[in-house]
Amino acid sequence: MVEVGDVAPAFSGTTDRGQALALESLRGKPVILYFYPKAGSLGCTAEAKGFARYHDQLKSAGVEVVGVSVDSVDAEAKFSASCSLPFPLVADPSGAIARTYGVLGSMGLARRVTFFVRPDGRIDDIVRGFLPGRHLRHAVGKYLAAAPSSPSPPA
Repeated sequence: MVEVGDVAPAFSGTTDRGQALALESLRGKPVILYFYPKAGSLGCTAEAKGFARYHDQLKSAGVEVVGVSVDSVDAEAKFSASCSLPFPLVADPSGAIARTYGVLGSMGLARRVTFFVRPDGRIDDIVRGFLPGRHLRHAVGKYLAAAPSSPSPPA
């Protein structure tokens, strides 16, 4: 698995909007790169909607959010539309991106892992764990703790 201090492995993939996205194109900005198991599942929906709730504040702080799962582009598009997501979801149906980051689980799904990528492309922090609330709380605390208008993230 990729560890803190490593350069985030380069990847490019197709987003829920049918556009190509290369991680390299986000260089110069902090990136929340979160992997999730399954588009439309209960925990993944809660996590995505949580990141969507804070997206404007994160964007104002210069932070990009990108989600990745092993779902198809069509599944990602339906999931994004159902959650009204303002950030891209990258489809990784072959599992190549998840495998490169060391988060591909034994069932062929990505494990819930969030990588915090510095503007220079190095991994600054990692949150691992099944429950999505931890990932969101960590992101809000890391980037928005000083923002007085930040409501508390869900538990």
